[in-house]
Amino acid sequence: MKKVMLKHWVGILGLLTIYSCTSTSQEGGHLYTNALVNESSPYLLQHAHNPVNWNPWGEAALAKAKEEDKLLVISVGYAACHWCHVMEHESFEDTLVARIMNEHFISIKVDREERPDVDDVYMAACQLATEQGCGWPLNAIALPDGRPIWAGTYFPRKQWVEILEYFVKEKEENGAKMEDYAANLTKTINAVSALAPVGQMPELKPENADNFAQSMLLGLDAERGGRKGSPKFPMPDIFSWLQEYAFFTGNEEARGVWKTTLDQLAAGGINDQLGGGFARYSTDDKWLVPHFEKMLYDNAQLVSLFSDAFAETGTSRYKEVVEETLTFIERELMDKQGVFYSSLDADSEGEEGKFYVWTTQEIDSLLSPASAELVKKHYRFTKHGNWEEEMNIMHYDPAADPLSAEELSTLKAAKALLLDARAQRVRPGLDDKVLTAWNGLMIKGYADAAAALQNEDYLKKAITAANFIDTKMKRKDGGLWRNYKDGKSSINAFLDDYALTSQAYLRLYELTFDESWLRKAEQLTTYALEHFSNPESDLLFYTSDLDPPLITRRTEIKDNVIAGSNSAFAQVLWQLGLFLDREDFSEQSQKMLAAVLASPEAIQTPSFYASWGELMLKMVYPPYEVAIVGERWQSLNHELQASYLPNALFLGGPDEGSLALLENKAVEEETFIYVCRNKICKLPVQTAEDAKALMD
Repeated sequence: MKKVMLKHWVGILGLLTIYSCTSTSQEGGHLYTNALVNESSPYLLQHAHNPVNWNPWGEAALAKAKEEDKLLVISVGYAACHWCHVMEHESFEDTLVARIMNEHFISIKVDREERPDVDDVYMAACQLATEQGCGWPLNAIALPDGRPIWAGTYFPRKQWVEILEYFVKEKEENGAKMEDYAANLTKTINAVSALAPVGQMPELKPENADNFAQSMLLGLDAERGGRKGSPKFPMPDIFSWLQEYAFFTGNEEARGVWKTTLDQLAAGGINDQLGGGFARYSTDDKWLVPHFEKMLYDNAQLVSLFSDAFAETGTSRYKEVVEETLTFIERELMDKQGVFYSSLDADSEGEEGKFYVWTTQEIDSLLSPASAELVKKHYRFTKHGNWEEEMNIMHYDPAADPLSAEELSTLKAAKALLLDARAQRVRPGLDDKVLTAWNGLMIKGYADAAAALQNEDYLKKAITAANFIDTKMKRKDGGLWRNYKDGKSSINAFLDDYALTSQAYLRLYELTFDESWLRKAEQLTTYALEHFSNPESDLLFYTSDLDPPLITRRTEIKDNVIAGSNSAFAQVLWQLGLFLDREDFSEQSQKMLAAVLASPEAIQTPSFYASWGELMLKMVYPPYEVAIVGERWQSLNHELQASYLPNALFLGGPDEGSLALLENKAVEEETFIYVCRNKICKLPVQTAEDAKALMD
């Protein structure tokens, strides 16, 4: 489609301003109640008493739009989204705005975390229409069948009213034009997520990884870490890739940017220096001012990232970050059943960040003079505030002189007092829904922390959460549910749920040698191949063939703040192929990577293909298969996995088990470590150090 057509409606409006991120009733003391009142999503429930006649996404709302011949307003957001709250207060709680929307539109509210498939369609429409980044809230105007004709993000009330009135008039005067535009836009949305199969993977060489790295490093900030410019997102997959690439190649530039990023993340305002846990991103280029919402998926991946960093470097601050983050998770995002909630809001008492920031006067009133001065100096407080309105965000300079043992003790005691005082404030809102994919990330995070920090309690928590997923979020047909809240699940799982849960199960196998986790991952993978495969591509659809179809069935190719579902699934196939000697899985993984690497964009913008890059490294530098067999398997396995060894997969147990690679490797009263590659094993050894020497 021509760009001028994609920009048609935006060009007419001239209004786009981007900020990233019913019948009336007296029921329950609320003046208004709409159809969202019956939903379980905390985000949808936030809008259940707007005067707008909101509907949940589904066939009923689309049928109503067709019956009444009305355009759709599709508004997408999530519970922790600051600008979503702003637009709700300014527009969706306003009775005049509600009157226009109720009279002329069928309005649908979507929780993007529960329905990422719906969000993806209309986000693609926004990006095509504006030719720039889009965020949340995401607001689309669509035909009654759901095909978009326009999409944007946050708008102040006056502009939102003008947009609504424009489309009311446009429908009356140019309905046929809308139909043509919707058809073309829908066709383009479908086309941009398609990659044709390319057949067999060409031989990958170290030069392929080097070229990928060179392009990656061009976009990274060597001085402050992260990607260049602002806002700064942590993007854990990028820096996991850099660590792995530096391990294999010794590239000092990659290692330097990786370490700088971790040091700056640990020291910055994006990291809650008092209570642990990371905010979603930094609004500036110095990691100082966070967008204060805390998401489970960020913290889960950063636990894995810092665990790997500690395993390789032994840096005590990296260990502290892992411990502080998991303390936060257990205090604020862990359900009593051991599973994990989704997020904490950015706002409290209607103000973003109010729960987390301090004035110097507050510090002086709560601490002794000596403790107060130390806190203010170390965490870079100023009398006028390092943020706004005399407010200070706690952060420190990672290059500053280290504190003495006495100062560290004083600081620890002062932080405990401040944390107790902060706990008395009005807390940010909690999104207490459980999402399968995000829990998969957190389970893996706990497992990675258990390995690096040699903490058995972390492993127990990972297993508890994994058992919850395997029982409470498992469908009768062997598939998964996407969501869980108040004992109920209502949404069929997506490809990322299968991929990230399988990754977690595989990590648990490596730490426990309990083959049931391996078989569970195999079962989920087989199910996904049955229900998500695309006969015209080697990549998989994001949605199952069991789900009601959207206007287009999309394929998620790129990685973003979370690894894309296809890259994560390709890594699962690769790992299962080695563990289970499944050539079909290995070949599918290679074909998926080949299709992506055939696209020039993968090399031109590698930061959006970092998880694919990790799979490429595994194929360029084939891993060792480390089989540990005998009574001392557990202690030897834990000792080995306390080191950073991205070039190894671990398997074994007290006897040979059922895996092909373990056949004929049991030795009575002895424990041996077999280091193998491509099914060829070196002579067995009996110590972890000797095994690591065989992998040099």
